[in-house]
Amino acid sequence: VAKLSNPTETEVNRRCIKSLIAVFQKHAGRDGNNSKLSKAESLIFMNTELGAFTKNPKDCGVLDHMMKKLDLNSDGQLDFQEFLNLIGGLVIACHESFLKSVSCQK
Repeated sequence: VAKLSNPTETEVNRRCIKSLIAVFQKHAGRDGNNSKLSKAESLIFMNTELGAFTKNPKDCGVLDHMMKKLDLNSDGQLDFQEFLNLIGGLVIACHESFLKSVSCQK
């Protein structure tokens, strides 16, 4: 009987990268350009995929502010790099939250 091994860190990271690309592609292109998220697509993405991170997904003001902050070239859309900036910001926020919870436990 073949023994299943645990995936390596590189395999896990590759799956995460593929997942991020798939999520971007799932939402991009509904408005015609599949290499960017329009404002409407970005808001749908944030509401459906990041509901746990956006405290009140129905507050369009917060989501509009996030969109403006992420849209570095001010074209009204998020390209993949700008999308990754959003993901990176979430990872940093989660890491900071984790560090705070660990220090509170001590």
